[in-house]
Amino acid sequence: MLKDLISQYIEEIRSTRIEEFKDKAAEVEQFRVKFLGRKGVMNELFEQFKALPNDQKKEMGIALNELKNAALARVEEFKNYVEEKMDAEEHHDLTLPADLAGRGSRHVLSVTMNEIAEIFARIGFTVEESVEIEDDWHLFSALNFPPDHPARDMQDTFFVEKEEGKQEVALRTHTSSVQVRVMETHKPPIRIIAPGRVFRNEAISARAHCIFHQVEALYVDKHVTFADLKQTLLYFAKEMFGEQTQIRLRPSYFPFTEPSAEMDISCNICGGKGCNICKGTGWLEILGCGMVDPNVLEACGIDSKEYSGFALGMGVERMAMLKYQIRDLRLYFENDLRFLHQFDNII
Repeated sequence: MLKDLISQYIEEIRSTRIEEFKDKAAEVEQFRVKFLGRKGVMNELFEQFKALPNDQKKEMGIALNELKNAALARVEEFKNYVEEKMDAEEHHDLTLPADLAGRGSRHVLSVTMNEIAEIFARIGFTVEESVEIEDDWHLFSALNFPPDHPARDMQDTFFVEKEEGKQEVALRTHTSSVQVRVMETHKPPIRIIAPGRVFRNEAISARAHCIFHQVEALYVDKHVTFADLKQTLLYFAKEMFGEQTQIRLRPSYFPFTEPSAEMDISCNICGGKGCNICKGTGWLEILGCGMVDPNVLEACGIDSKEYSGFALGMGVERMAMLKYQIRDLRLYFENDLRFLHQFDNII
């Protein structure tokens, strides 16, 4: 009998528990299709309903509507259950302890370069930057390099293919080229630092690399003397390596400065007593410096009779090696997270 069949289906709908479904979303859809789909239970029962005598249709129509409403309500209930469960799975419980993701940090070379820049900024030096592929004039000629200087040889410099009728160009071997560009375009007083990446044709080892970083400083004004240079160097050394740091200057030679000097600091590992880092001398070489050669000033359009200046340059890798006791320069470029994570707490 149709009435008994409808009652049976209503009971089945009411007794179905979604908790028993294994694949909740898929089985809810199967449940809907079974009762409300085009070939589902409701359509089959309506086909039987059409064949009933007229005096039975009213009672069976009420029963069929009850069945349809029960199926619709149950499907809606099941869908809400599935949506709530999915929302609960997608959202985290905010009362649980946080699972902090790993933080990024600055590279030790960036930290060191920023620290150098901040030290010079305190005494009025501003930062200047320029191109890494430089022409012969700014890289060599304006800096008083003679035509036969070794730095112009391909064994020391990465030259870019020369175009006919144009100056020879190369990857810059020092950031002194930035100093030339500033002197050409700015009138004294000039007080700048030039941080940046440089390139030299060297074999890679624990003590050398074909890519490294420099910070150079330039001060040009009236009446600038070697005493100004020495006081600037002493100030920098104490700020960078500690108040107890001492310095010494040794005569040297650079084409673009005269007189020139190499600067050493007292070993910050042994306090100047002598150790394997300073090779028992108690001193560590950190930079080169000197008074700007008058020929360089004239080449840049600055009157060397009215103005004088000093310049200095240091390797950032060298500074970081001394400050953080890093023994292999190659570690800076290998992206080994075990090495890099040692400096996460450096600001």
